Amino acid sequence: MDRTKLVNQSIDYIMQHLDEDLSLDTVAAHFFISKYHFSRIFKEETGESLYSFIKRCKIDQSAIDMKLNPTKAITEIGLDYGYSASNYSTAFRKLHETSPSAFRQSIPIHSAAVPFAPPRVVRFKTAEEYAAQIEVQKLGDLFVLYERFIGDYAGLEKNWYEFIDKHTPLLNEKTILAERFFHDPSITEPEQCICDICMTVEHDCGLSNVMRINSGQWIVYHFDGEIKDIFQTLQGIFSVWLPQSGYKMARRYGLNIYRHIDRDNHSVVMDLCIPIS
Repeated sequence: MDRTKLVNQSIDYIMQHLDEDLSLDTVAAHFFISKYHFSRIFKEETGESLYSFIKRCKIDQSAIDMKLNPTKAITEIGLDYGYSASNYSTAFRKLHETSPSAFRQSIPIHSAAVPFAPPRVVRFKTAEEYAAQIEVQKLGDLFVLYERFIGDYAGLEKNWYEFIDKHTPLLNEKTILAERFFHDPSITEPEQCICDICMTVEHDCGLSNVMRINSGQWIVYHFDGEIKDIFQTLQGIFSVWLPQSGYKMARRYGLNIYRHIDRDNHSVVMDLCIPIS
């Protein structure tokens, strides 16, 4: 298997199994590869050891769980990711330089600073305002060509235009443009955020960097506005609407589906999709 594809698939596997006992041994065994060879490839491709990546993603996902489940005990959240109460607090503090309880108290419910555009601060809408543009949908499978980016989400607009221009011959009236995002940039360091830029293609396209985005149930928010306001909208949904909605986010990834892109005005019409179980 191509080394980049191997690392991409291993990241997908890790992100889907963060609440399990993951290690170099278990991940390498899943892909039937020597753990020493795999460890070297992963570090060369990502700049981070597999151990560090797993540990960081577990802690960051637990922080998202704190945001989505404000009444769930912190010790219980830590246990979900394999930590005892004392070990969880130590690991969390080492990564985020604050305790889990202090982090929970700092979770914004009215406004938030934009991490990739300081000192900009954005205000959230009310839960009722978000609910007016949300519906629950079942989305079918998408077979896509993709490119994975690890870095600041602020650069996604530029990356998108380069991706579209490079693959213009594959575009047609049925093409769907979508992106998978794995991290919350208000929690994960911007340079470590992962996003897949995708476009639907035919199964027989003959390209190597293709994958299937599986069907499922999604909360869908219909967004029509400037690209710079997507962060504000998603943070409001996660911080204001979702915790009191009664829905439980599935451990997959977020999905944004583009319906229209206006390059000149830096605006889009899109569906912001959050997986639910």
